Amino acid sequence: MAEAEIPDDHPRHDSLVTRHRIEDGVDEGITSRQGLIAQGRGEAFDYLLGERTLPSADDAARAAAAHLLLAEHPVVSVNGNAAALVPTELVALAAAVDADLEVNLFNRTEDRVTAIAEYLRDHGATDVKGLRADARLPNLDHERAKVDADGIADADVVLVPLEDGDRASALAALGKVEIVIDLNPLSRSARVADVPVVDNILRAVPAITAHARDLADADRETLTRIVDDFDAEATLAAAERVIRSGDLESD
Repeated sequence: MAEAEIPDDHPRHDSLVTRHRIEDGVDEGITSRQGLIAQGRGEAFDYLLGERTLPSADDAARAAAAHLLLAEHPVVSVNGNAAALVPTELVALAAAVDADLEVNLFNRTEDRVTAIAEYLRDHGATDVKGLRADARLPNLDHERAKVDADGIADADVVLVPLEDGDRASALAALGKVEIVIDLNPLSRSARVADVPVVDNILRAVPAITAHARDLADADRETLTRIVDDFDAEATLAAAERVIRSGDLESD
């Protein structure tokens, strides 16, 4: 069954759509085969969270939007799975907060970086960074250390959906404000993030964009208050509580 053939009222609609997009991404050279495994792991946590956005996750999305609007140089990092799952939504978010889009990959090849950049352009992006890779993040030996000097290396706020823990830690060590979208509240990525958004990327990216648009005319004092009031540990605890309790109606 192709994505277009999945009925909107199918009980596993979002899950099936996600799987098809990752499969198509592999066929198009955007996602790696390891991305299929990562997607399955995330889907398991989404199931335990009731496949819905918790109130705590929505609060995190709002704080993420405030951080991005306050930033001098926000960057949205894009890996293969993120590009395959929400390309149009990532472009819309970058436009809403005036952020750069930068391709960054663990399993990096020039062909994959080029394919993802072209895919984002096909979905509305006008400029995509990550192809030059003329800077490196310190204390990382793998390919995700490669970044653009005028992109992630220069950013003060970075949104890193579907991140790996090593680079999340490296970005945090550089003092950058880090927003992570991760369905596992126990992951290293979520735990080092200034703003962990424990939600499915299909829901989280549009939610951050919606909050950014709502807050577009807010003054810096209002945005700063939203940032200061956000509690990352409480957000992680709320998600973990739902998972451990098995009570899909609680937060």
